Amino acid sequence: MRVVLLATRINTMYIGRFAPSPTGALHLGSLLTALASWCDARAANGKWLLRIEDIDTPRIQQGAVEHIVAALTHYGLTWDDDIIYQSQRTALYQKSLETLQSQHAIFWCTCTRSQLAQTKSALYNGHCRKHYHYRTQAAARLLVPLNTAIHFEDGIFGTQHEDISQTVGDFVVFRRDGLFAYQLAVVVDDALQGVTHIVRGADLLDNTTRQIYLQQQLGYNTPYYAHIPLIVNAQGEKLSKQTGATPLTFDNPSPILWQLLRLLGQNPPNALQSNPKEAILAWAVNNWCLSHIPATLKLITDN
Repeated sequence: MRVVLLATRINTMYIGRFAPSPTGALHLGSLLTALASWCDARAANGKWLLRIEDIDTPRIQQGAVEHIVAALTHYGLTWDDDIIYQSQRTALYQKSLETLQSQHAIFWCTCTRSQLAQTKSALYNGHCRKHYHYRTQAAARLLVPLNTAIHFEDGIFGTQHEDISQTVGDFVVFRRDGLFAYQLAVVVDDALQGVTHIVRGADLLDNTTRQIYLQQQLGYNTPYYAHIPLIVNAQGEKLSKQTGATPLTFDNPSPILWQLLRLLGQNPPNALQSNPKEAILAWAVNNWCLSHIPATLKLITDN
């Protein structure tokens, strides 16, 4: 078996990030992830960056960016440096795509959705693998050879192993509609922004092996990953934009921050919830422990 090992990370200053997509307003689940990422960075005396992942332009909702920025500010989660917008970085993604093209690491797939739907396997069948040269109205797929096993250590879920040739196959890095795929954009941005630690939601855990493989193809270092369990309501419904989660309000932030820290296993004192947000966040940074976050896929809130 050809094993692809985790890329060696360089010991350097902690740089974390929060990278929401403006496909809707922030909700409680989004804030949970942002808080965990922010606390982890601040506890390490590191930087915390804000990146707006607006590369999928058809899905962007008007006013979502403004709500995201206002909500983070209201809850005291301040960021370092200027906000990065993926929609302004397409030239960088194009350069990376050309690098993959020069390595024959991608091919151009002209298969339609109906053609792909006719295959019996969920994996791409390799029909266009010989199309190494650019074609119009085609998607670029990253070639994933057989027995491509990826290993990494997640900060919450522990050792992860996946043979992406069996679970993912050749995956899209440039879409037929002319947009760069999420997998390529996020890998390029994390590398060029110098991100060393990625603390994000567990719904992105299964993206990580693909991103590590892509990092290796582009010669990038691999960040440290920790995936925060999903937050659901008492009925077991995941809080997300897709399920119509209630947008964050701009009421008193202190009780919400206290509740989220409790969900994250940090055990804040009861008396703390009546304190200003600055005091709650200061306590969170001074007492932050990533290992206290429960390694389950669901955190239940009464809301």
